Amino acid sequence: MADVGDASDALNTLFEQYNQKLSNVMPQAVISNVVLFSGISFLTVITFNILRPRNKIIYEPKAKYYEGEKRPPRIREGFFSWVSPLLHTKEPELLDKVGLDAVAFLRFLRLLRWLFAAVAGVSCIVLIPLDLSYNNANIQKDNRNYLSALTIQNISGWRLFVHVAMSYIIAFLVMGFSWWHWKHMLRLRHAWFRSEEYNKSFHARTLMILHVPKKIQSDDGLRALLQSIQMPYPTTAVHIGRRVGQLPDLIEFHNQTVRELESVLVRYLKGGKIGKKRPTITIGGFLGFGGETKDAIDYYTAKLQKTEAAVEEWRTKIDLGKAENYGFASLAAVPYAHVVAKTLANKTAKGTIITLAPNPRDIIWSNLTKGEVVLAKNRLVGWFWLAAICFFNTIPLLVISLLANLTALTQFVPFLENWLTNSRFTFSLASGILPPAVSSIFGYVLPVLMRKLSKYQGALTRTRLDRAVVARYFAFLIISQLFIFSMIGVALHTSARLAGLIKNHASSDKFLKELSKLPGSIQSTYLEQSSYWLTYFPLRGFIAVFDLAQLVNVVWIGIKTRLFGRTPRDIREWTQPPAFQFAVYYSNMLFMASVALVYAPLAPLVPLAAAVVFWLSSFVYKYQLMFVFISKVESGGRLWNPVINRLLFSLVLMQALMTLTIGLEMGWRSWYWVSTLPPVLIVILFKLIFIRPYVQRFRFWVPDQNEIATSRIYSERADNKGGRLEKRFGHPALHSELFTPLLHAKMMPLLPQVYHGRLGVESKALAEYAGQKMEAQVAPGGIRIAGIAEADLAYDLAQYQRDRGQQDWDNKSMSSSTVLGDGASSVGTKPPGYQEYMARGPSRANVEEFELAAMDGQQAADATPLLPPAHGFAGQQYQYQNRSIDPAYSEETLAVPLRQADSSSTYSGHSGQQPIYANDPYRQGYTDAPGYGYGRPHTPSREPSHAAGQYGAQQYPSSGRRSGGW
Repeated sequence: MADVGDASDALNTLFEQYNQKLSNVMPQAVISNVVLFSGISFLTVITFNILRPRNKIIYEPKAKYYEGEKRPPRIREGFFSWVSPLLHTKEPELLDKVGLDAVAFLRFLRLLRWLFAAVAGVSCIVLIPLDLSYNNANIQKDNRNYLSALTIQNISGWRLFVHVAMSYIIAFLVMGFSWWHWKHMLRLRHAWFRSEEYNKSFHARTLMILHVPKKIQSDDGLRALLQSIQMPYPTTAVHIGRRVGQLPDLIEFHNQTVRELESVLVRYLKGGKIGKKRPTITIGGFLGFGGETKDAIDYYTAKLQKTEAAVEEWRTKIDLGKAENYGFASLAAVPYAHVVAKTLANKTAKGTIITLAPNPRDIIWSNLTKGEVVLAKNRLVGWFWLAAICFFNTIPLLVISLLANLTALTQFVPFLENWLTNSRFTFSLASGILPPAVSSIFGYVLPVLMRKLSKYQGALTRTRLDRAVVARYFAFLIISQLFIFSMIGVALHTSARLAGLIKNHASSDKFLKELSKLPGSIQSTYLEQSSYWLTYFPLRGFIAVFDLAQLVNVVWIGIKTRLFGRTPRDIREWTQPPAFQFAVYYSNMLFMASVALVYAPLAPLVPLAAAVVFWLSSFVYKYQLMFVFISKVESGGRLWNPVINRLLFSLVLMQALMTLTIGLEMGWRSWYWVSTLPPVLIVILFKLIFIRPYVQRFRFWVPDQNEIATSRIYSERADNKGGRLEKRFGHPALHSELFTPLLHAKMMPLLPQVYHGRLGVESKALAEYAGQKMEAQVAPGGIRIAGIAEADLAYDLAQYQRDRGQQDWDNKSMSSSTVLGDGASSVGTKPPGYQEYMARGPSRANVEEFELAAMDGQQAADATPLLPPAHGFAGQQYQYQNRSIDPAYSEETLAVPLRQADSSSTYSGHSGQQPIYANDPYRQGYTDAPGYGYGRPHTPSREPSHAAGQYGAQQYPSSGRRSGGW
């Protein structure tokens, strides 16, 4: 018995020693981490203030490159003068200058900074005194440390329900802040819809049609499809996508070859003199072994000659008659396009999907042209790759977890034991700095992989790609760095305790008893890991400040310039403002918010640390978005809904961990853990009742009566003149110009020596310089190399605005009193019958204002319309049954002038008979309504073609009454 007692005492002593090590290391690790990163951040800010006035092309590129009147406010030369514009520039001005994507991100940061300031304030004021007093009164000093005394780790009894009550308060705070900012974000979104810039954008009044059946893959077939579904607004132009084959790949291959040739030439002619040795390249081989060595300049010149010839040959033989399964259709006004797109949302028209068209620069054309079989295969392969990444990511997670649990490893790693004994300060410093640092390094790689996988799986737009990255990267972070990371920590702590048992030759009963404590060790482990997150947030704050200083960019440009030289193209692309990676920053902010919420009712210092980081990030990224970064393609804040959804999901995670804590502490059979579940139900109801109605209003613009009356109308002739739709939404490969090799002007005299002979000289119009002619030398094979003077190296403002698409706006407009010509008409006077229409409307029921015929091709033409017939048309008393689609608009929200059908209109869906509503008083005067007729009298040429008419007749045969038309 004495031996058993001695063994038990030895084990208790061992565990006390382990707890003592933990108590000594973790507080010191957190404090040293906070002090170190705070000091480095302060020095970084000082460095930024010193470098900023002398490097404005890095720190203020938008002061030179801006669109229209969007120039940012001027910053004085003072040390901290950049702070003043941040404080005085408010949201309305930001919306005009930086766009809604940037404003949405800044509003999300505002939500987080105020939310966690409130959460930290309430939780720290209530929970810290409660937990600290309990630990001082009931827990021995040797069994606790300063950090654990501020958490729920050692708490028991009624005080646990104070933490449960705090989780309720936090849940209501999150929901309240989310609702408030959702409401304001909806206001901003509609202000963006009503902005002049949006209403001038061609893509805003264009529809995109996907999955077009093969038999109607033509302009006429597309037009017939849109006629058959009885759209209330006819199209002004239609365009079916054309097959381009390998042309995009050839152009990309050609342009990459140009970059490689430029890079080789600049390195060889660095400093304005020929290098000692001509550059070479190895073709073939493996890992530097084998292969054929060739002259790099000659190789890339010959390669460029072949690719130019291949591109030109492909362009001459390309058959534009072969169509793709997608197309586009423009309407006369932006509100018209939104009305149609909202009504057709989540519906299919003869197998097609009709949505608002994205900005052409937003489209990923390589995915748009892929077939369904290829995309299905890519999605499957992509998910396998994603699973492989998740599996192999456990290796760095294991490394991070080992570094975060160095104290546990001292039980069976003598080196660490000696390190802790001899230098506790450096051991604590390593424990506090290494884990978050390693985690952040791997965090830079994962978003890139996620983006490539999402693109490979078939995302059609870059905006959709961003949403996919946010969803997948956030889920990946939650699963790996919260769940798996905690499980690895539990395994390490359990292994350390078992190693102590083995070291003291404990009996099997002791092993079984220790394993029975595994559920309790799960609780203690994730609570102890709150100390790790207290070291994580100071690093994230430093990373935000480091982004402000852009020291990596400054250092890399200096190294590249001095060692390798920079081509004119590199300099031009470097001088323009970079694109902000919204998806990555949103994901990182969301993950930090999730960690802070999960630990808010358990360890109040974690949300306090998060609040500090969010306040710092809010100022840093406001500067970045005002003066440095741009939105690659403006989406109108489409990422807002996904990030708020995930913030609410984090609230559910918080309650789940609270449930686990109460269950483990008080026992599952006690049923006290049920008290933590109501907030989960409340969050679900909040999402369904308060947030869900905002989503549809956020996605589409529902114009009011005055906006319909004053909407900007574009004519059919204007959209068809010069093939405007085809040029805007045709595949870029059909009209994009090839790169021309660019070289510094001071290097041009050396080209004859490079190519061993005299070269021809001519003027070359460069697409890179908006068609400006530059002097070029003709290398062997007809390759033209243009010389760029030093004064022309920087990006030109006019070229920047052209590339950003500012000049794509339709700027022509005419008074409403004139006949619509090539431009737009801003309707200022109300047409005949308008007041009566606005007062009473075409319908008198809370249903759809227009209907679409059934589009599944399996029912008769006049059976079961896609949308309910408008009860209010005089004489129209349609009966319909088995309608599965609910109306999307009410009479109050959809008061839009509808185009009257007549026997000559190609959009009437009926000919030869007088419409039954011809004498309807609610329809009088609509031939003069905005957009009706589009300024063109009826001509025979506007009748459907034979193919289009045949398609319409096949699906919608004539009958005694119309099949859901007007």
